[in-house]
Amino acid sequence: MSITVNLRYTGTNGLARKFAEVMIKSGTVEKIRNEAGNLRYEYYESLDNPETILLIDSWKDQESIDVHHASPMMKTIIELREKYDLHMTVERYISDDSMPDKDADFIRK
Repeated sequence: MSITVNLRYTGTNGLARKFAEVMIKSGTVEKIRNEAGNLRYEYYESLDNPETILLIDSWKDQESIDVHHASPMMKTIIELREKYDLHMTVERYISDDSMPDKDADFIRK
């Protein structure tokens, strides 16, 4: 059972995108991806709102998230959020690894 957190970063004048670019170019994203328990850490641009960047952040379990939140990288992330004056919405999902046949019929592989 994994935990996925969708974080939407919203700013102005392209600052949310700049934040994501700095996270990637600085190597912070790669460090997070290499943390024990990280399953996914990816940024996406919104087609509906160009001032919003979506981060899909998945972890093996809550303990992995807690260790990540206690890491020095969180200070970097928080400082960058403040620097770019970003606002956030957050959604958490617990995985359901089952796939009913009636849903699987709609998935093209």
